[in-house]
Amino acid sequence: MTEPAPLIDLAGIGKTYGSGTVALAGVDATIREGGFVSLVGPSGCGKSTLLRIVAGLIAPDKGGLSWPASGTRPSDIGFVFQDATLMPWARVAENVWLPLKLKGIAKEEAMPRVREALARVGLSDFADAFPRELSGGMKMRVSIARALVTEPPVLLMDEPFAALDEFTREKLDDDLIALWQDQRFTTVFVTHSIYESVYLSERVLVMGARPGRILADIAIDAPFPRGRAFRESQAYVETCAKVSAALREGAAI
Repeated sequence: MTEPAPLIDLAGIGKTYGSGTVALAGVDATIREGGFVSLVGPSGCGKSTLLRIVAGLIAPDKGGLSWPASGTRPSDIGFVFQDATLMPWARVAENVWLPLKLKGIAKEEAMPRVREALARVGLSDFADAFPRELSGGMKMRVSIARALVTEPPVLLMDEPFAALDEFTREKLDDDLIALWQDQRFTTVFVTHSIYESVYLSERVLVMGARPGRILADIAIDAPFPRGRAFRESQAYVETCAKVSAALREGAAI
């Protein structure tokens, strides 16, 4: 089977903020087209900074980011933040419509795509609800639908499930895997959770404490879809231990 082409290539990425804080130093990584990669590391190690550089929201001070498969950064990149960041005065459908609205697509024309995006995340019956009427997990589903409504080739997720209870988090992990398998958008997922990173990903990139850099690139050799059997397997436990060991080694450097 042919290995997917590199989609994102990070070479020597460095970022220093105006305060003098060195967030990233010498980050090298390759992310392949259609892959699911998690970034895991201690607080303040630059995971979110790196994600924003990939998104084009901020620029690195050193090194470079290239897109070998396409030649340029895609115009549509989905981004899901830790906070659902929904407009409280707007109904669910209008929140999901927002990226299409910003592209100049009228509401009537956009609604079939909005309804399809809501159906993918299991919220077809909540198009007319307001965010205040939704649970935390449902709000995050709306945020994911909004990110996917433009059918982006890349989805960046910055600790999207961190504030949710464990049961809801596990359910959304499974739903995210199903969406990814169905659409095969390239996913870069930031999390503090070793367990979540191993469960979701094809690869886990372990980052060290500030200045952030990649300490280990760990492949997760387990088929999709995953479920309770994988969470309870010896392979899962051993891989989580491997990621944990890489984090501990980084802390000792």
